[in-house]
Amino acid sequence: MEVHTRHTPAFGVARVVLSPGEAVQAGADTMLASSFGIVEAPMTRGGLRSHGKGAPTVFTAPAEGGWIDLAPNSAGDVYPLEFDGSTGWCVAKNAFLARPSTVRADHGWPGLQTLFGGDAGFLEHYSGVGPLVLACAGPVDAFTLSAGEVITVRPPYLLAYPDTLQCRLRAIDPSGPQSVRTGEGLALDFAGPGTLLVQSRKAG
Repeated sequence: MEVHTRHTPAFGVARVVLSPGEAVQAGADTMLASSFGIVEAPMTRGGLRSHGKGAPTVFTAPAEGGWIDLAPNSAGDVYPLEFDGSTGWCVAKNAFLARPSTVRADHGWPGLQTLFGGDAGFLEHYSGVGPLVLACAGPVDAFTLSAGEVITVRPPYLLAYPDTLQCRLRAIDPSGPQSVRTGEGLALDFAGPGTLLVQSRKAG
């Protein structure tokens, strides 16, 4: 699977090039166009098919291979995050655009359970090998932290960080409203060494 982007960073489109028989998972409503012969099939969970807007769908290339163009539901950048199998990444929950079967979503990953206290927070964990394509609210910035360097990021701007990076979640104002589901009233402190990705506009 190869990913080529265009119209970035304001109105990004990701072209996913598939080998013969190769498949990619994406939201059904994000497909802009594809080469002829791409097979589209809703994903099943517990024997039941997923339906509705944004339902996860598997797009499979025919015997001669093919491509599919994917566009986020709102303006912004698209960013292929490459996984090499050695490190997992924590990713903003609404940033997922597409992934191959070799990149998996790790539901219930212990590190996020520790961060959010067992609640369903605003991040998801992914691991594996290959490109995870992310939809971003704005252009992507990378902060490379040296050993011992600490920065603070507000959750709506966070895109992704490797799970090797030290992270602490805290309340901005302990007496104010807070939500681990949306990040309201919270801040994330990151300590290096490592690199984290942010989006330069607030996620909706």
